[in-house]
Amino acid sequence: MSERHSPSGRSIEHLVDGPAAGPGIVEALARTWSDPPGWIGRLSAINHKTVARRFVITTFVFFLLAGLLALAMRLQLARPGNRLVGPELYNQLFTIHGTTMMFLFAVPVMQAVAGWLVPLMIGARSVAFPRMNAYAYWVFLFGGATLYVAFLLGAGPDAGWFSYVPLAGPDYSTGKGVDIWAQMITFTELSGLLEAVVLITTIFKMRAPGMSLNRMPLFVWATLITQFMVLFAMPAVMLSSTALILDRLVGTHFYNPARGGDVLLWQHLFWFFGHPEVYLIFIPPLGFLSSIIPTFARRPIFGYPAMVLALITTAFLAFGLWVHHMFATSIPALGKSFFTAASLMIAIPSGVQIFCWIATLWTGRLNLKTPLWFALGFFFILVMGGMTGVMLGSVSLDLQVHDTYFVVAHLHYVLLGGGVFPLFGAFYYWYPKATGRLMNETLGRLQFWLFFIGFNVTFFPMHILGLHGMPRRVWTYPPGMGWDGLNLTATIGALTIGVSVLVFIVNVLHSYRHGAVAGADPWGAGTLEWSTASPPPPHNFDALPVVHGRDPLWEPGGEPAYVSGLAAESREVLSTTTLDALPDLRLLFPSPSIWPFLSAVATTVLFIGSIFSPWAVVWGSVPVIVAMIGWFWPNRGQNKRALQLEQRP
Repeated sequence: MSERHSPSGRSIEHLVDGPAAGPGIVEALARTWSDPPGWIGRLSAINHKTVARRFVITTFVFFLLAGLLALAMRLQLARPGNRLVGPELYNQLFTIHGTTMMFLFAVPVMQAVAGWLVPLMIGARSVAFPRMNAYAYWVFLFGGATLYVAFLLGAGPDAGWFSYVPLAGPDYSTGKGVDIWAQMITFTELSGLLEAVVLITTIFKMRAPGMSLNRMPLFVWATLITQFMVLFAMPAVMLSSTALILDRLVGTHFYNPARGGDVLLWQHLFWFFGHPEVYLIFIPPLGFLSSIIPTFARRPIFGYPAMVLALITTAFLAFGLWVHHMFATSIPALGKSFFTAASLMIAIPSGVQIFCWIATLWTGRLNLKTPLWFALGFFFILVMGGMTGVMLGSVSLDLQVHDTYFVVAHLHYVLLGGGVFPLFGAFYYWYPKATGRLMNETLGRLQFWLFFIGFNVTFFPMHILGLHGMPRRVWTYPPGMGWDGLNLTATIGALTIGVSVLVFIVNVLHSYRHGAVAGADPWGAGTLEWSTASPPPPHNFDALPVVHGRDPLWEPGGEPAYVSGLAAESREVLSTTTLDALPDLRLLFPSPSIWPFLSAVATTVLFIGSIFSPWAVVWGSVPVIVAMIGWFWPNRGQNKRALQLEQRP
């Protein structure tokens, strides 16, 4: 490679085509990139795998909690006139269930998986801004904990996960539940925005040399597109929830028509975020499938450029659909017709991707393992959810089934079916990479069939319930409506889903200690994460790879090339150019620090305090500023080492 200099004048020639790292270098790298020991060390950890693992476990705990709330609701609705829970508690159950699934599980878990996988898939040693990555986790954890502590104390929100005004306004929700809900939104969206910045920067600037944009794995493309959507969508819901807090605590009138406000303003702001959020949940699983299917079809993905363009098109169209959640409002009919057209158009890029996946499977040699079973199950679920989505995109039908269980069925087919099926497949696929052990195949297939059957038994009858007029968000119903048998069937299906998740947990825990040893690449996959050890070392790669194709491990012949010239005793990384991934800069990464954790604690005090007094924003800013100063205060040892590296030839 030709000589190249960074803007600071440091030569980065001879960085590629170097030898693989020797044993001494590997040991030094492991020491350099490891997290500190002890409790302080755990709170100071910034390794992207450590943070992502915490994210994944935390989001899965929230998934289990939301599932228990869903089971309580299904047991309540199993027969007419049931009194298992009262109406007030039921309102809190469905509010916190929906809030948890949408804000504490679905989007964060996709970012968490990306935070673990993306550096490995692009040949990097870490994510960009590792301290900010750790701060985002702690903020997320404290925000989710705030919601559930409030619920346990009897102050949980009860206005729905969408928190429509005026129901959520000061006149109809007089407790602190809605305020806690709105601040939880601030917690989680702040965390999501920070993760988006981390992942976008990582993908653009930390790819291995040679991994140009047209060689990135499709999961990395899906992650990049999703994080840009996060940057554009999440500020809308943060703005709307902040305006709601101001209406409730300060006395503003953003949503009060009597004082010039508008209740529909909430719906516009919320659904401008809410419908793209469906695709924040949906697009990363498309990337999972585009990793799983080529591996188990034993051939590269069919139609790579079409797949990338389909992902980008889906993201653009996702921002033009939000009004189809508002067809029952006073929106002009002409405007509704445009959103109907957009709702139909977005099915086209999804169809393109399904065609490419089927072509890959059709022309491949299938290896039917558990991850592929979940991918195949996803096809059936997605087609069902997509068909009802097209139906609901029509104004005339939407008005008939609005706020019925038909909408509940559609939502779960798209989100739970379209998101969780590929997510389980991804867990089975990458579990050996994370732990070094394969999950049990028999338990995996058992879980798949229990989940697939239980899912359809639960949610397919809800289509019929909706067509028979059962409204959503009702805590009970009288006998003689014809809803009894279908609700009991749905409850049995929900219990089956619960059993399947229990089988998954048993499989995870048992395989962690007793699973078959995986090796570096048990599936024979082609992407970079399978080129390193299982589980990966703290520094990911003993020597950073140089990429020559879309599936580096499937490239024919020749000795692999590696990056050389990076320090092993310091957290030095290679930054590359955005388009072609040419070596650009050698950067010194920050060391582990307790300050991101302390900054998250200070931020939590500010946010929770502001629920009770606006002055908490003023006084609560002081510890946040102090913590941030500590975070960014120059470190003499770090500066000295950076100067030494700067003077190196």
